[in-house]
Amino acid sequence: MRDQRERFKGSLPALITPFKNGDVDEAAFRRFIAWQIAEGSHGLVPAGTTGESATLSHEEHNRVIEICIDEAKGRVPVIAGTGSNATDEAIALTKHAKAAGADAVLSVAPYYNRPTQEGLYRHFAAIADAVDIPIVVYNVPGRTAVDISVETLARLSRVANIVGVKDATANLMRPSRERLACAEGFRFLSGEDGTALGYMAHGGHGCISVTANVAPKLCAEFQDACMQGAFDTALKLQDRLMPLHDALFCESSPIPVKFAVSLLGFSSDEVRLPLVTASEGARARVREAMVSAGLIKA
Repeated sequence: MRDQRERFKGSLPALITPFKNGDVDEAAFRRFIAWQIAEGSHGLVPAGTTGESATLSHEEHNRVIEICIDEAKGRVPVIAGTGSNATDEAIALTKHAKAAGADAVLSVAPYYNRPTQEGLYRHFAAIADAVDIPIVVYNVPGRTAVDISVETLARLSRVANIVGVKDATANLMRPSRERLACAEGFRFLSGEDGTALGYMAHGGHGCISVTANVAPKLCAEFQDACMQGAFDTALKLQDRLMPLHDALFCESSPIPVKFAVSLLGFSSDEVRLPLVTASEGARARVREAMVSAGLIKA
């Protein structure tokens, strides 16, 4: 398990799920995955929040994971999104991901029902007990309305197959506090592109990134620089990427990033209700940021 967890590092795009006429566009998704690997992404994260898991059926959710694993062909690790606010459902999704050949799973803190810290611990511990696969827990209080505390994460880090955290709190005191509290070898992955530079300087191992959908090569170079301690180089890349980080969250994610990917020709900008496609103002902002980053021509 320890050797496995060291693979979870660098730029790990939280992949969009391409749609076409209301259905998952498998051909587009395969092309997109192949491009991500060719551009240097260090791993892939399908069927997460950015992949619109909330509006995928169980069959679609499982199929998206299967496609990603099949297309990756072991070239990079696949961390499959399998979280739910129902523990039994999270276990079922996690069992499928293991059977499909995922290298690890990403399990979000239960949303809406707002469990206590003890409830959070028991939820993740139950998944870990039910399925022998590396688990990265996902802390994103802005979407779930619950925060995995440092103390709870420290307890979870001592569960054998809970191997890391995706931290989307944007609180740059958290990674140092958690490093000091958690078991040796635990993996710390940023879930917030704009603060990933600081997160890495605090001892992080990588970023599960929205922006990497659009700028995989730049995000991989940024992470390579951080992992080598070349923070002067990383800062230059951060300055190039920061307007794009901002633009991709100017409306509810993944609305802007789907439009951005459509400009690159890999997918339509189609999303599922209750999300709607990007407004004209958001489109202009995304296009401008992509031009500024050198991703498309004006």
